[in-house]
Amino acid sequence: MPQRIKNFLGQPAAGGMILLAMVGLAMAMANSSMATWYQGFLDTPVQIRIGALDLDKPLLLWVNDLLMALFFLLIGLEVKRELLFGALSTWRQAALPTFAAIGGMVFPALIFLMIAGGDPIAANGWAIPAATDIAFALGILALVGSRVPPSLKVFLLALAIIDDLLAIVIIAVFYSGSLSTTSLVIAAVAISALIGLNRANVRTLTPYMLIGTVLWVAVLKSGVHATLAGVVLAFTIPSGHQANKPCPSDTLEHSLHPWSTFFILPLFAFVNAGVNLDGVGVNDLMAPLPLGIAAGLLLGKPLGILLFSTVAIRTNIARMPHGVNWTQLLGVGCLCGIGFTMAMFVASLAFEAGMVEYGAMARLGILIGSGVAAVIGFTLLRFAKPTVTNG
Repeated sequence: MPQRIKNFLGQPAAGGMILLAMVGLAMAMANSSMATWYQGFLDTPVQIRIGALDLDKPLLLWVNDLLMALFFLLIGLEVKRELLFGALSTWRQAALPTFAAIGGMVFPALIFLMIAGGDPIAANGWAIPAATDIAFALGILALVGSRVPPSLKVFLLALAIIDDLLAIVIIAVFYSGSLSTTSLVIAAVAISALIGLNRANVRTLTPYMLIGTVLWVAVLKSGVHATLAGVVLAFTIPSGHQANKPCPSDTLEHSLHPWSTFFILPLFAFVNAGVNLDGVGVNDLMAPLPLGIAAGLLLGKPLGILLFSTVAIRTNIARMPHGVNWTQLLGVGCLCGIGFTMAMFVASLAFEAGMVEYGAMARLGILIGSGVAAVIGFTLLRFAKPTVTNG
C-alpha cells in the first residue's frame, strides 16, 4: 500500500471523510442515470439456508442487520471498557457526559414531536434526531486539531458512548417487532452459555464468536432487532489482562475498529444515504418530517446538551472539563447533531418496507441537519478562544 494512503488512513479524521465521500457517492448515483443500478444493488438477493433455517434478505437488510450488529459489538466493547477502566468508571467522571447525553436525546425528540408529531406515522421517527454519529463527530473534532484541549475529546467520546447506549435501549424498547417465544428461548440459552464461558474464565475468542453467531440468528428471528445481539456479546467477553495473556476484549476491539471505520460504516452510509431528489422542492424540504429531524439535530442536540450540562455544573453534580469553555461545549453540542449513520439506522427501523416516501424524507432531513450541524460545530471550535489556565 502506498505510504500516502497509509498516512491518510492513520489520521483520526479519515473515517469521517470516507463516510462523507460515500454519502456523496450514494446521492450522486441515486440522482443520475445509475439510479437503477444503485437500487438493483440494494435489492440484490442474498440467501443462506441450512436445513430449516432460511435467511433470505436483500443486500440492504444484510448490511443493516448483520454488519451493524458487528458495529454494535464494537460499541458494546467500547462502552464496557469505559465503564470498567475509562472515562465512565466513576460517577464524578461520568456525571457530565451522562447529563449531557440525556439532554441531547430528550430535546431533539421533543422538538421533532412538536413539528412532526401531528402525523402518527411520522411521529414514529421521534428517536431519529436523538442519535449521534461517533465516527463523524470525532472526525470533525480531529480536523480542529490542537485548538481543542484533550479533555474536550474525552468528553465528546464519553457523551457519544452514553448516547449510543441510550439509543440501544430505545431500539430494544420501541423498535422491536412481534416476538417469537422459541427464538427468545434459544437466545436466552445462548446468553447463558456466553455468561458461563465468562465465569469459567475462557479467554479464547472462538467459542464466544460461535455462540454469538447463534445468538444473532436467534435475536434476528425473535422480533428484537438483531444488532442488540452484538451488544450482549460484547458485555460477556472477558476484559483485563491476566499473567501476560492478551485481553480478549481489547484484542477484538482493535481487530474490529478498522473494519468498522473503513468498511462497515462506509458501506452502511452508501446503501442508506441515496435519496432520489427528483421532484423534491422547497415545500418538501419544509415538510414536517424532514424539518422535524433537521431541527432536532441542529437545535435540539446543542440546546439539550448545553442546558443539562449547565444544570449539572451549577448544582456541583459535575464540573467543567479542564481547559474547556462554554463556546467549546456548545461546539461539541453541535457536533453531536451529526446523526448520519446512527440516525439513518434508526430511520430504517422507524420507516420499514411500505414507507418508502417517509424513509426518503427522513434521510433528507438527516443529511441537511447533520451537514449544517457539522459546519457550525467546526466553525465554533475552530474560532473559539482557548481557555487560559494557570500552571
